[in-house]
Amino acid sequence: MSTPAHDDPLSRERSHLTASRSALRAMREDVESLDISDVTANWVNAAVLESQIEERIKALADLSDTPLFFGRLDYLHSPGAEQAEGAEGERFYIGRRHVHDADGDPMVIDWRAPVSQPFYRASKKDPMDIALRRRFGYTGGELTAYEDEHLSDPAEAAATSKLLQQEIERPRVGPMRDIVATIQPEQDEIVRAGLGGSVCVQGGPGTGKTAVGLHRVAYLLYAHRERLARTGTLVIGPNRSFLHYIEQVLPALGELTVRQATVDDLVGHVEVRGTDDAQAAVVKGDARMAEVLRRALYSHVTMPAEPVVVVRGSRRWRVAAYELEEIVRELLDRDIRYGAAREALPQRIAHAVLVQMERAGEAPDDRVQNAVARNAAVKAAVKAIWPAVDPAKLVLRLLSDADFLAEHAEGVLTEEEQKAVLWVKPARSVKSAKWSPADAVLIDEATDLIERTHSLGHVVLDEAQDLSPMQYRAVGRRCTTGSATVLGDLAQGTTPWATRSWQEALAHLGKADAVIEELTAGFRVPTDVITYASRLLPHIAPGLTPVASIRENPGFFEIRTATGDGDVVEACRELLDREGSVGLIAADARVPELARSLTEAGIRHLGPGEETTQDTRLTLVPASLAKGLEYDYVVLDEPQAVVDGEPDERTGLRRLYVCLTRAVSGLIVTHTTDLPPELTQP
Repeated sequence: MSTPAHDDPLSRERSHLTASRSALRAMREDVESLDISDVTANWVNAAVLESQIEERIKALADLSDTPLFFGRLDYLHSPGAEQAEGAEGERFYIGRRHVHDADGDPMVIDWRAPVSQPFYRASKKDPMDIALRRRFGYTGGELTAYEDEHLSDPAEAAATSKLLQQEIERPRVGPMRDIVATIQPEQDEIVRAGLGGSVCVQGGPGTGKTAVGLHRVAYLLYAHRERLARTGTLVIGPNRSFLHYIEQVLPALGELTVRQATVDDLVGHVEVRGTDDAQAAVVKGDARMAEVLRRALYSHVTMPAEPVVVVRGSRRWRVAAYELEEIVRELLDRDIRYGAAREALPQRIAHAVLVQMERAGEAPDDRVQNAVARNAAVKAAVKAIWPAVDPAKLVLRLLSDADFLAEHAEGVLTEEEQKAVLWVKPARSVKSAKWSPADAVLIDEATDLIERTHSLGHVVLDEAQDLSPMQYRAVGRRCTTGSATVLGDLAQGTTPWATRSWQEALAHLGKADAVIEELTAGFRVPTDVITYASRLLPHIAPGLTPVASIRENPGFFEIRTATGDGDVVEACRELLDREGSVGLIAADARVPELARSLTEAGIRHLGPGEETTQDTRLTLVPASLAKGLEYDYVVLDEPQAVVDGEPDERTGLRRLYVCLTRAVSGLIVTHTTDLPPELTQP
């Protein structure tokens, strides 16, 4: 006897999906129909409200190819039953955002809500009052399968979720997607950590650390929306290609207000047109440069040798030089910003004058004090004692004037280090100077010494292992009163100044008390690929725990001896016959030649940061830009050339480790020269 369609579980779930989409559409239409003409007092309020409504409409968009819900929880008892929040055995559909019907009853629960947490953490050992956890499988936006776990049934053995594995291993084309349906318990614990503390996540390739950081932002915005709306959030990535790759994750979760930037964007006080050699960059990035800058800045403060005489009407008021010196020393001892102290100085001098006026029987008020502070004699004294300093000009002088640098770097930098940072051809002006990225960070430090940098509520710093101590300080200034999520992998540090330990990095960031978490389960890199790449770990990060892939599919992995570029092109063509994205990664110097070979072979390709499509699925990636990116299949060209493209062997091997671990489903390594010996040793 056949089962009626309405009794088929899959049909019922499809009906709920259809009804949920209709409810979401109604929610959006309700916002679109709002009439604000009678509720705004002026055009400014109207503009703000209109902007908020537009953002809300965007957040309620129904993305046709994105499942509205991906799971279901059937509770044994109503969550929070002591508060009488529902009937026993309540059921919740878990999705990317909250959806309610016309009566306000929830049809889909936001994955960030407390009631959703068991979807990620419940297990046979700790069912968390869950009778049934159901996962849904989708093809495009269509619900095509479901899978049940009866967590409270002791007779049912625990099993690996097939749908979960399929979702993890699903081929990808286009930018990075959210992992909201596949968050694992150890990831969820980091995602839901409180806003008050900072977290550092050490995670090898494929452990999902970037996704964890982005989902943590989404969670914090859900749990602390009003506070973060006031203070702001920021995601910092290593380069524009990386930011473009991840930029759709938060909007897909309904979060549209998070700013994304690189460290270079944050410190963009001057136009960067120059570069440093490795030695100069390392010294400029050293935290000791902060002390050199502080000394150079405060060298402009001069102890007064003359009194200040203020004339008001027929009276002359005299502040002696020794009194002025006491005021200056007090401001220096308070250790406040240079600019704040400079602004306070005229008021302190004026206060000294007012004290004399009161002793003489006058009764001056605040208006008199402000007038005295603006007096020409006081202004002249402040200019001589505590002059205004332009941060870019200060750095320009340090890098151009050997004597000035030597005076303020004494006991801090060696003579050799001073020579390394001095410009061979000093610039005449700030505009004509060929500033390097490291110089821009120095200017940012000097700017903060003069005037406090605005602090945000929360900052996510990804690929953090590559930052210099001075760059950490620059990021730390942006979250002095907020918290941070730091993401990285010590084994993937590819700059000469790459951090040696997270404790050291966090100290420079100003978050020494941050909790350090380690992710070692690999979800995105096949077993055979990560095992091969891990041969490099003893040489690049001794003592670091290798990633253990949990993928059931071992992936496709092959090493091929090539006779020329034709074999590389053929490997790309072979992988393009499979479903998913393909990356051809090569040493930077090899990229132009390979681009010509691909074009001559009639294979269309993109550069990093350009969005792949079904028609153009191959991206040609310079090794220097591969970090943070991933492709379903990768062809890695000439590993030894990748190593040789870096200034030293250890950095080269780290770069190679990055390149080897960009593949999600398969990797072909092609080489005409010998492989690095570190890869040939099991």
